[in-house]
Amino acid sequence: MSKVKNYVEELNGKNASDLQNELVAAKKELFNLRFQNATNQLDNTARIKEVRKNIARIQTLITKKAKEA
Repeated sequence: MSKVKNYVEELNGKNASDLQNELVAAKKELFNLRFQNATNQLDNTARIKEVRKNIARIQTLITKKAKEA
């Protein structure tokens, strides 16, 4: 299985509050990555895109779980 599918499976097993915590952590990471990029300290700029997509995945699951409830 790919890394993305494993991550989505892991997220599916979490409840809404865990997903909210995961979302906050991902947004903090994105902020830090942008800060590092602005100060030319970031080596892997592709990580920004990856984190943004992860944030979207988390938000999608939060919405899905809210509609199911």
